[in-house]
Amino acid sequence: MSIIYPIFTLVMLTFIVVFAVGASRLISVRRRQVNPKLYRLMAGYEAPDYVQKLTRNLSNLLEMPILFYVLGVLLVALQIEDPAMTDLAWLFVGLRFIHTTIHISYNHTIHRFMVFVASVLILIAMWIKFILLLA
Repeated sequence: MSIIYPIFTLVMLTFIVVFAVGASRLISVRRRQVNPKLYRLMAGYEAPDYVQKLTRNLSNLLEMPILFYVLGVLLVALQIEDPAMTDLAWLFVGLRFIHTTIHISYNHTIHRFMVFVASVLILIAMWIKFILLLA
């Protein structure tokens, strides 16, 4: 099923950010930018901006994409192969890459929000197309 490839790509992006979060936390402790106790309970201290951006981006990669993953599993389970759906999936994943890039680099709120909205609209279109394919 070709839908597996965009799903796998988004999973790999998520793992990359997971490792970046871990590395950024270690770096922040080694540079003495944060008290290591912060990472015990995630409270009582504030992490540097670069750690917070990566951590928040990881949360973003575990929120809205859940609906993408569920849809992908349904497409595979129901053996629905639709080229337009695969194209939309790649577009969604591409927008998530752009969102991550903006978020962890210059973090312009309006740019990030516009990309987020575009990705949500693509995901809505995918779900509507899925329902139509079932009908």
